[in-house]
Parts: sequence; structure tokens; C-alpha cells
Amino acid sequence: MTDRFDCFYCRDDLGGKKYIKKNDRPVCVRCFEKFCANTCTECRRPIGTDSKELHHKGRYWHDDCFRCSKCYKNLAKESFSMKDNRILCGTCGSREDAPRCHACYKPVLAGTESVEYKGSTFHDDCFTCYQCKQPICTKSFLTKNNNIYCSPCHEKKFAKQCAGCKKAITSGGVNYQDQPWHSDCFVCCVCEKPLAGTRFTSHQEMIYCVDCYKSNVAKKCNGCQNPITGFRKATNVVNYEGGTWHDYCFNCKRCSLNLADKHFISKNGDIYCTNCSKKL
Repeated sequence: MTDRFDCFYCRDDLGGKKYIKKNDRPVCVRCFEKFCANTCTECRRPIGTDSKELHHKGRYWHDDCFRCSKCYKNLAKESFSMKDNRILCGTCGSREDAPRCHACYKPVLAGTESVEYKGSTFHDDCFTCYQCKQPICTKSFLTKNNNIYCSPCHEKKFAKQCAGCKKAITSGGVNYQDQPWHSDCFVCCVCEKPLAGTRFTSHQEMIYCVDCYKSNVAKKCNGCQNPITGFRKATNVVNYEGGTWHDYCFNCKRCSLNLADKHFISKNGDIYCTNCSKKL
């Protein structure tokens, strides 16, 4: 008579039956799943003899339950990582560790084109102009009130507009009568000579260089026939019967006495002092 070969727990005869050794003790399948099997961390069910068991750091899973906690990809034959007691696949692990885009708050994965600005990270496509919404990429940009603008939008929105061409003034320029001008636009209305840094004057809201003002606008002195401008020194003007004179040119036709502040006589369009007029 042979000795009985019994299950350690239920004492059923294991002769000719499937059994498992646990701590060198024979255990039937039913008792193994009831008393010995590890509990799956994911589904909370026992991991029976007909299932492949995976374990990591004291935790156990059915092979079908060993999945990424974010995308649920099966990791039985894949590399994985642990973060806050969660199992993550390589892709999700990278996403967890990646910095967040300051604009869309999605992860900026390694190898992705990105922009670092003032301690913040942006996807390349998220680093855009506040005005036109186009990506800045490698273009120059400026900031205003913590917003980012490409150069064209910044100029259009904030730069002064030239009174001449109505385009933005990005640097330099000239101010005249509280209006800004490009240096290249601030020119004589006749000869188009640049006037920045030179002497000029205006007449009826038109700007002239000295030479063009003399030849096109200034009245001619009836005495010396030169233009009356006052550019070189302060000049008083004498107007008489439609004629105009420099005060120093308003002289007696005969004796050349200056008559700017004296009595005079006009005869046949000429000016005479009172003494000379008596001799005519």
C-alpha cells in the first residue's frame, strides 16, 4: 500500500492530479488560488496557475494587466518606467517628465522644436505673434505689455507714422511742428533736397530749402532785386504801393539817403528824399 500524496491545505489526494509546490509543500490548484496566489495590482484578482505572472518591486500583475497607466498599452514585452507608483510606457514617461508649453500647456517632448524665452518653454508653433498669430520661428520680435509681436506687427501697432509717407518710423527720424518724419521724407517740396540738419523754412504748410524759398516764394526787393528772406539777419521790410524793399534798400534815388524812417516823395515810381525832390 502506497503513502497518500495529499494537498497541504485541504488534504485531498493529489495522486494523478495537477498540483503546485509552495514552500516545498504540495498544494492543489484550488487551494493555491485560494491561499497562495498573488493578487493582481490592476484587476485585484488572484493570479492563477493558468496565467503568466509579472512582478516589479513587490507588486504583481497578470501579463494582460501589465499596462501603461496613461495609454493602456500592454508592457509585458516593452520597456517601462515608474512614476508615483504608476507604470508608464516610454512615450508616456517622456511626456510626464517633459516641460510644459507655456502657451498650450502640453508637454514639449525631447527632440521637438521648441523655444526658450524668459525661463518658459514653447512649442515652435506656439511661440506666435500676439497680433497676427503667426509663428515667430527665427524672425526677430519685440515685446509690449508682456505680449510678443513680430517686427512688422509691432511697427504697425506701436511705431510712429511718418507725416510724409505714412509708414512706420522704426529708428531716428525728424520732428517738425509736433509731427514725426523719416529723415528721407523730410525734403524740400521743390527740389526734394533732404532738410534734416539744414536751414529751411515753410510757406503755406509747404517746406522749402533756403535756395528754393528764395527763388520760388520770397518777394524781390525793388531796390537790390535780391529776395527778402531774413535768413542771414533780422530784416525790416518796407511796403509801399505794391512794392517791397529791405529797409536798408529803401533809399533816395538821387542821394541814396535811407528813407526807411523818414519822409519821402514818390515820383514816376522812384523814391526821393524831400530835399532831392525839390531839385527835380
